[in-house]
Amino acid sequence: MKRNMVRAVLCAAALMLAGALAPAAAQTLERVAESKTFRIGYRHFAPPYSYEAANGQAAGYIVDLCREVAGAVKQHLKLPSLKIDYVKITAENRFEAVKNGQIDILCDPTSMTMSRRALVDFSLPTFLDGASVVTRGTPVKGLEDLKGKKVGVLKGTTTEETLRTTLAQMRIPADIVLVDDHPQGLDLLADGKLDAYFGDRGILAYLIRNRAKGGNLTLSEQYFTFETYALAMPRGDQAFRLLVDTTLANLYRTESIRQIYARSFGAFPPDQFLDALFVINGVPK
Repeated sequence: MKRNMVRAVLCAAALMLAGALAPAAAQTLERVAESKTFRIGYRHFAPPYSYEAANGQAAGYIVDLCREVAGAVKQHLKLPSLKIDYVKITAENRFEAVKNGQIDILCDPTSMTMSRRALVDFSLPTFLDGASVVTRGTPVKGLEDLKGKKVGVLKGTTTEETLRTTLAQMRIPADIVLVDDHPQGLDLLADGKLDAYFGDRGILAYLIRNRAKGGNLTLSEQYFTFETYALAMPRGDQAFRLLVDTTLANLYRTESIRQIYARSFGAFPPDQFLDALFVINGVPK
């Protein structure tokens, strides 16, 4: 009797392990081959990386990278045509959208972290950015300047986590105010309802440069974090991940990436960190 119980427990454990190690039932390339549709998840407002343009179309540097992936999928599957569905996601629901199959690939400024790798798989890196602080007038030189201030940050992001953790570790008392999007945060700052706004430097620089509303906003020159962006996709889908990585490596190796970069960032050249990222990840065939 005991032997049978032990055998049953071992069998159950083996089945659970097999299920954990097995790839997803509906592999991405198989599904796309059948549906002739590729689903790109993008953010409504995270320029210049991922946003909805004035014409209502998905746009941005990372969205353009995903269009390159879509082209590679079409070629790999030898499809005469491939429909691309652009699905809006938020900073809060984006990983769930990948996990539940709502989208095939996540195309926004997503920081690659070990905890997130428990939820999704990541591609080769796509960008290097970091958090900085916007204020009215005098720029912030250190986080100590935030003592006793109202500091806005986008909810559901690693930036929020970093801000909370760092201020706590440094014992800097501050009132953290969560906002739904970056424009809201900058508006609250310009109107005097926030003393500072904490966010990804690339996004903040873009928004301030293209902002119609004034407010004498100043972006700190200092990076308070460094974050590596990557494309997120379903866990365990090795064939699709290889195709995504191959596409990115080809763009980096051939320097086609610089044309894509220029569409969103103009003539302003990549900095030394981004240049190094392109070189290091231009993996040979």
